[in-house]
Amino acid sequence: MNTFGGQFDPSQLSRWILTRAHPGWLGLTYRSHGDNWCELELPWRADLISDEGAPVLASGPIISLMDMAAGMAIWVTNGEFRPVATLDLRVDYLRPSREKASVIGRVECYRRTRSAAFVRGSAHDGDPDDPVAQMAAVFMTLDPSRMVPA
Repeated sequence: MNTFGGQFDPSQLSRWILTRAHPGWLGLTYRSHGDNWCELELPWRADLISDEGAPVLASGPIISLMDMAAGMAIWVTNGEFRPVATLDLRVDYLRPSREKASVIGRVECYRRTRSAAFVRGSAHDGDPDDPVAQMAAVFMTLDPSRMVPA
């Protein structure tokens, strides 16, 4: 696989990127995408809860889900894989997810400039009309040809 450039196919890249590092440890999985959006799933796991008395996913893994879905939405919109960096990420946690339920995150990239991408999305546990969280973020888009090796 080419590190930079080339047509971005999230179903193909997810087999690599979602099985390594933090997304791999969380168990994130690819669900679907469109021209400017991507949808991922965070499966319920007992070690991802914040309160042993309530078997619901903690907010931290949900934030990571939305951050990863946002990056993939930007790549889908751009049509290629290029590095991005999260500049500002706001997640409004609206309610706990249902007990032992996976959470689905869908993020759309609604505006791009030369060096920034703006995204918004929501996370739900089965009903998109009853979200667990809403998010908005700004990412810096990096041009590999202008990056200086360390």
